[in-house]
Amino acid sequence: MGQDPSVSNKGTGGARKWLKWLGAAVGVLVALYVALLIPEGQPPEPDAAKGEPFVWGQDHVWDQLEARFIEVREAGCEATAKERADGLKALRNSINSLQERRAEVAPDDPLFATLEGQFFEASASAAACPAQGARELLDAYAAMRQALKDASTRWSIDARPGRDRLYRLLYGGRMATEEVLLQMPPEKMPVVVKGEPAESDAPSVEIRGVRVHSGDMLLSRGGAPTSALIARGNDYPGNFSHVALVHVDDKGHFQTVEAHIESGVVVAGLDKYAGDPKLRIMLLRPRAGLADTHKAATKALNEATGRHIEYDFAMDYNQPERMFCSEVASWAYKSQGVSLWKGLTTMSSPTTARWLSAFGVRNFTTHGPSDLEYDPQLTVIAEWRDPETLFKDHIDDAIIDAMLEHDATAGRGVQYSTFMLPVARIAKGISQIQNAMGSPGIIPEGMSATTALRAEWLRKRHDALKTSVMKDVAAFEAKHNYKPPYWRLVAMSKEAVAKAN
Repeated sequence: MGQDPSVSNKGTGGARKWLKWLGAAVGVLVALYVALLIPEGQPPEPDAAKGEPFVWGQDHVWDQLEARFIEVREAGCEATAKERADGLKALRNSINSLQERRAEVAPDDPLFATLEGQFFEASASAAACPAQGARELLDAYAAMRQALKDASTRWSIDARPGRDRLYRLLYGGRMATEEVLLQMPPEKMPVVVKGEPAESDAPSVEIRGVRVHSGDMLLSRGGAPTSALIARGNDYPGNFSHVALVHVDDKGHFQTVEAHIESGVVVAGLDKYAGDPKLRIMLLRPRAGLADTHKAATKALNEATGRHIEYDFAMDYNQPERMFCSEVASWAYKSQGVSLWKGLTTMSSPTTARWLSAFGVRNFTTHGPSDLEYDPQLTVIAEWRDPETLFKDHIDDAIIDAMLEHDATAGRGVQYSTFMLPVARIAKGISQIQNAMGSPGIIPEGMSATTALRAEWLRKRHDALKTSVMKDVAAFEAKHNYKPPYWRLVAMSKEAVAKAN
């Protein structure tokens, strides 16, 4: 039998309507996708800070130190014991001289150049025999650091001579000691290294063998490439990307007040703080009598619990309506009449400023986490390091250093996938709904979809370079039977960046 024509026409008409509706829907979706593809305007050309980045400029010294390491290693620890002991004795004598003269030495005192050379030389020898020399070197570094910080209380830290001297000996000394630690068997490496004791009447609690007081500050380093960029992206590349202010109540209850990109200023307990990935931690405490540290910590705690404080991507420490991590500490102590960061963090390199600008930074003279260590008002109480994460820290830093150096020459900035922009913008819309409901979003509050894609680009590029560098590290260790020092990691990273471009 044939089909009823009326039924056929109805079916055809329904199909046409459905196809017309589908075509309209597809058209709307295509139009929406195209609209979402429209890029944001480029960040304004950043006004970099005045000044110039610190440059070691002494590759020959690193080569000589590695040669010394190999020489001692081949001769044997027993055969070089007296020579190494003499070197440590000379270093100790110079540190004792600094301690005795700390009230009068200026940054350009010849003693400092002698001390630096002796320390690097002793480090190279100790790295070859870490079981015999690591502990003495760590003790020498702690003593040198405290004497230097005592001396620097009389210097102008904003002036270049004093800042350079602190950086050369504190940052340089840390890197030298870490080269020693990384040559040790992982199970032998000390996880916590105590610094100088500092008195405090504030409430306290013991954590991992260290007495922590209310008002102390915890510097740390996150595991993301953006954390490495924060640590390295300034005129004095450092080791830290985050600051948390400690609050301990009268019952010994530990909390941190800290600003996170994902959620703004939050209050967290020890489990939360310890649970977030960290490659290293340092505990700082104000000198005795500087301020009521517990009152400063309580001020920050009350502010954080009293209102929602968004994260300040611009890093403007003068505007507390929003706060970044360093600002939490500096604002709290400013309320007690204490100005932290005697030496401000500066980003004078146009390339570095351009990279940071792509992530929302607008202030290139600010309070950077790494530079808090050099403040003469603060004492280093302890450092925590893990052998696996410490080497990861070194590799991540070397890759960022190489990327910044290459892009400074090539003029290449931070990029992102344009085709992923519509997806990121939808995710941002969902995040804004989550934020309105009081929850962290997929994309952090205050971060644009484009910035989120830039962070993803940096992560993927960094990961790809790291894969290449790790192959070179494995080949180096197989050939030489020791971990490559930092300057070798930088060379490997530069080679990886050159191949990738």
